[in-house]
Amino acid sequence: MTPPTLPPDAPTNAVVAATSAAKEINHLHAEAQRLAAESCHSLDGALAAAWHAGRLLNEEKKRVRHSAGHGAWMPWLKHFFTGSMSTAHRYMRLARGTGDLALLQGLSLRQAYARLGIATEPKHHALDGKPSLPKPPAHVLLAGKLIRFLRQQSRQHTARDATDCIRDLAPLYAQLRPLFEHAARNGN
Repeated sequence: MTPPTLPPDAPTNAVVAATSAAKEINHLHAEAQRLAAESCHSLDGALAAAWHAGRLLNEEKKRVRHSAGHGAWMPWLKHFFTGSMSTAHRYMRLARGTGDLALLQGLSLRQAYARLGIATEPKHHALDGKPSLPKPPAHVLLAGKLIRFLRQQSRQHTARDATDCIRDLAPLYAQLRPLFEHAARNGN
């Protein structure tokens, strides 16, 4: 393809400007292609790293559960993995979701997650479009745990033990009652 030519009577500065603009355009085009290739390489690298991390996490989960029991995985993950719990779960699902990483080549992590049906946003627990309830205050959560514990204990003990327990918990009740009444008055 022959480059277009300017008319022979075109001013010299127009020829220089056209040549300069063409050089800059071609330079930027080459830069865009180079960066796109680097970006694609980086995307593939990020995807491969996440996939391999997911495979290792899945293997480690099996090992930890086998050696330390079912409840040991989450504490292990919190202690040893520097990413978030949700990131670890996404990596693990990514590794389980595809055996051939080449099928996801050229995709970002988010695109790969979407293709495999892996959620990247936290689930919103809303019913009929209504916002979910706020998390209860700490004293309410602790009181709930205490009640569940006491119910479990009451099944294992005599009526005398229950009476002793009520007597022992009376000071705690006296301290918690104002907190609950205050929360109820303020709509918490």
